[in-house]
Amino acid sequence: QAPSGAYVASPNFPVYHYSWLRDGAFIADAMSRAGQTDSAEAFFRWCAGVVSDRRPRIESLIERRRAGVAIDPGEFLHTRYTVDGQESGEEWTDFQLDGYGAWLWAFGLHRRRHDREMEHLMLGAELSARYVQAFWDHPSYDWWEEHPDHRHASTLAALYAGLDAASEWPELESDRRQSFAQTAAIIRETVLAEAQRIGHLPKWLGALRVDASLIAAGIPFGLVRANHPLMLATIAMIEAGLVHGGGVHRYADDTYYGGGEWLLLAAFLGWHYARIGRTADARRQLAWVASHATPDGDLPEQTSECLLAPAARQAWIDRWGPVATPLLWSHAIIILSEMSASMLPHTNADASRFGYDTRTSLAVGRHFRATDYVLALQHRHLITRAWLEQMNG
Repeated sequence: QAPSGAYVASPNFPVYHYSWLRDGAFIADAMSRAGQTDSAEAFFRWCAGVVSDRRPRIESLIERRRAGVAIDPGEFLHTRYTVDGQESGEEWTDFQLDGYGAWLWAFGLHRRRHDREMEHLMLGAELSARYVQAFWDHPSYDWWEEHPDHRHASTLAALYAGLDAASEWPELESDRRQSFAQTAAIIRETVLAEAQRIGHLPKWLGALRVDASLIAAGIPFGLVRANHPLMLATIAMIEAGLVHGGGVHRYADDTYYGGGEWLLLAAFLGWHYARIGRTADARRQLAWVASHATPDGDLPEQTSECLLAPAARQAWIDRWGPVATPLLWSHAIIILSEMSASMLPHTNADASRFGYDTRTSLAVGRHFRATDYVLALQHRHLITRAWLEQMNG
């Protein structure tokens, strides 16, 4: 974590030397749940500052939206920033809305969990909610920074969760809170109407296929209950088409680094299993993630054991180098999954059965102890800080 409060996505992967609102929201929520309130609040201050610094731009965008004036995609707020809150200046798929809802979701949970008022951050939080409210139904890039011409269900779930959180903040005027609640309800109705038509949640509105990011529509964003028939049908499709022995692919025709299995998605699936009572399956998912930690305890973005498009992998390595390792988002989701699941194997027999070994102690903790998870994430923060100091000369 940088002194500014920003979480660097991956200190060892050049194009991830930035802070994403989406990744950071999950990391901050992990730290908040583990009692590391200073870390989480530093990130929330950073988010609020990033948004507040762009207040004139946001007000102009909202007004133009109301007036029906066309807006070029390059004019929207960015999805990633430097650790000091500046835009990168590099070409990127920047118009992604989900992060502006996700950080509000994490911020709201943190306030409620720790009984924190944090009124000094409300200007940025309210601005972010108003931005989400104005543009929620506008097509944008998805979690994977692809398909900008669609409205993605996982993005809409994050926006729903952010507005739902904002609707409960007493610092806001009653009319504003009610307006946020109404928009959240419309988002939910829009997604569920499409899901009911096809029998499951779609990758985007109008699609028939699924995407593993849809797991988050149930857990943790709560757009639909984890045990709702539509969510269960969606999970069944993900299991049938995207899950292989614990690993989870993003979507069926993924070619990024050959279309590997993503650790954070495997942990998300374990989180879902735990919530619906499939405890043994949840433990197996977390054990699969643990087994893919490096000897130093780092969790990569994805693995290359089971590739959907093997021929595409080398081109990505030639372009950007090896897969991002560590990816703090991967660390955050396994922390959240374990802590929320409350599934601690208590015996050595359990540890052996589910595939733990001492190699993974930095990444996931011996026997899934939450304190070790926190130490693992703090370890990554120390490495990130050292990298930043080196960069700053």
